[in-house]
Amino acid sequence: MRRWVTLLIMSLTVATAGFAQDANLKRLDTGVDARDWEAVGRLDIAGMGFCTGALVAPRLVLTAAHCLFDQTTKLRIDHGEVEFLAGWRNGRAGAYRKVRRAVVHPDYVYDGAVSSDRVRNDLALLELDRPIQNTTITPFETAARPRRGDRLGVVSYAKDRSEAPSLQEVCSVLARQEGVLVTTCSVDFGSSGAPIFTFENGVPQIVSVVSAKAQVDGQQVSLGTALGSPLALLQAELVAGKGVFQAPGIERKRVLAQDRRRTTGAKFVKP
Repeated sequence: MRRWVTLLIMSLTVATAGFAQDANLKRLDTGVDARDWEAVGRLDIAGMGFCTGALVAPRLVLTAAHCLFDQTTKLRIDHGEVEFLAGWRNGRAGAYRKVRRAVVHPDYVYDGAVSSDRVRNDLALLELDRPIQNTTITPFETAARPRRGDRLGVVSYAKDRSEAPSLQEVCSVLARQEGVLVTTCSVDFGSSGAPIFTFENGVPQIVSVVSAKAQVDGQQVSLGTALGSPLALLQAELVAGKGVFQAPGIERKRVLAQDRRRTTGAKFVKP
């Protein structure tokens, strides 16, 4: 299955052009349908599009790192302009929250070569300005990485279904490679950051988030980062006080003042 690394991987940052996939998607239009999924929400990103995120603690939202980068400039977006709409459905949300701090995996490079490294590190954790303490919005637990063949589900917003989430409850793990989960789950533009679930004992637990879509032997697949140690690292970054946004120009001046011999603050990842 190593061949997938060399295939075209399409970033899902914004809800623009895309393609439809043949999948059994259930639109969660009513309160009854969406009852177990209210902690999945739409992330509105600075007027540039949207991603999907999921509440994993009253104040923490898990999503994909690339959702926090501008597709044109390749720079970090001010997360103060990002809003989490928990349970967004047909013009209303169960809770509206702005983002106070945000951390991305320290090894994630948005403008790097498309590779397993980029997908594996495509994870971000957002701290909301206020906790969500609504009895109908219960944060999801996370679980260990699933095995090949395990049954999965994904809840996401996407192109042409931005006003209500959709559930695909029957997809599976095709492979696990270098910290990346390859699944048959259906994704499209806007699905970035969507939680991928297992259903141990009938209870949904997050095992990955959607990073990209690709093709393997002509079959549409989705790619997600494994959780485990990457999520623990992001939690530790927040505890350490990191995640405060600083404009790129300000950061650049600070680096140059410290070391005039340094030509760039960028970090590059080999494919």
